[in-house]
Amino acid sequence: MMRKALTFIMAGGKGERLLPLTKDRTKPAVPFGGIYRIIDFTLSNCINSGLRKIYILTQYKSASLQRHIRLGWNFLPSELGQFIELLPAQQRVGESWYLGTADAIFQNLYTLEMDKPDEVLILAGDHIYKMNYYSMIDVHREQNADLTVGVVEVDKSKSRHLGVVEVDSEDRVAGFYEKPSNPKTIPGKPDAIYGSMGIYVFNQSVLMRELLEDAKNNKSSHDFGKDIIPQMLKKNMKVVAYNFRDKDKNEEYWRDIGTIDAYYEANMELIQVNPTFNLYDQEWPLRTFQEQYPPVKTVHSGDREEGRVGLVLDSIVSEGCVVSGGRVQRSILSPNVRINSFSEVYDSILMEGVNVGRYAKIKRAIIDKDVSIPQGMIIGFNLEEDKKRFFVSSSGIVVVAKRTEIK
Repeated sequence: MMRKALTFIMAGGKGERLLPLTKDRTKPAVPFGGIYRIIDFTLSNCINSGLRKIYILTQYKSASLQRHIRLGWNFLPSELGQFIELLPAQQRVGESWYLGTADAIFQNLYTLEMDKPDEVLILAGDHIYKMNYYSMIDVHREQNADLTVGVVEVDKSKSRHLGVVEVDSEDRVAGFYEKPSNPKTIPGKPDAIYGSMGIYVFNQSVLMRELLEDAKNNKSSHDFGKDIIPQMLKKNMKVVAYNFRDKDKNEEYWRDIGTIDAYYEANMELIQVNPTFNLYDQEWPLRTFQEQYPPVKTVHSGDREEGRVGLVLDSIVSEGCVVSGGRVQRSILSPNVRINSFSEVYDSILMEGVNVGRYAKIKRAIIDKDVSIPQGMIIGFNLEEDKKRFFVSSSGIVVVAKRTEIK
């Protein structure tokens, strides 16, 4: 008999380290790579892995995420018992909203009782990677584990930004530590750690029992990494680590784009000649919702106006964009962006509906949606001046918030 798996995607996080990009939207709804939202990569992995029963748990500033899911991810046939469904926080079991990752599932235990899956796959909706989740579920079954934790091998210098999983020589989990300064390394690899991917496979009966126990603990933060895993380890339950491999078995590509600098760098990796993360892989299609826009157009005036070139180099350009006599290099243009005459854009991310006025110059910047850059405006060339008006990251990335009116 075929076994059944149910999927929960955590999509309620505030993403405070991504401000101002998360000022009006939850982190999984932040645009990425021109046409996508961050959650599209997790959802595409689910569909490509053959998972068709998916709940998305929402809470913080979820309107744009809800619209995106409704318009772009409503194609599964409900008559076959397949769905992608939003589960907003609704105080179903008490007076509180979702208090942590484990509490978010606990408040929706009725769905487990209703669907009766064999395994429950819990995913974070805010990372960039490709993964066949059924490979992990198969290992969970082969190991006869109570819980399997997805881990990725990273340099130990990154431990302060991750949950670190300690394993023994047989890949059984021995401990979980949140952002430690002196982390437990991988056996035989003193410079590497296993970072938690925020991916868990539970047996359904185990998950329900552990969540009910955790809910009674007033001192718990109701988090899988901080509370549920340590609670299970104390009971000597079988918790194993699944070492992540890219679905192509190539270099492991997994990005936690939790800061402005990490977000910027992950976008810029896409415009390399041979990027590690391939958006054009037809065997593992990346789905999203796209508005109907006309084709991209460039305008070059020849000799009539010197310097009016309409040139795009080493960039990603989405549908609806018009580059009318400006220059774009090493940048990402989201849909419906207009680059006007004599303007210059370098090493930047321009989101949907951005209009760059004539003679404007932009470098190492993120311009959020529906911002109009005035004629002659200069951004990214004088960070001290930029800091007076905009957010500037620690590495000097200038961020102009959504719908900012620049005078």
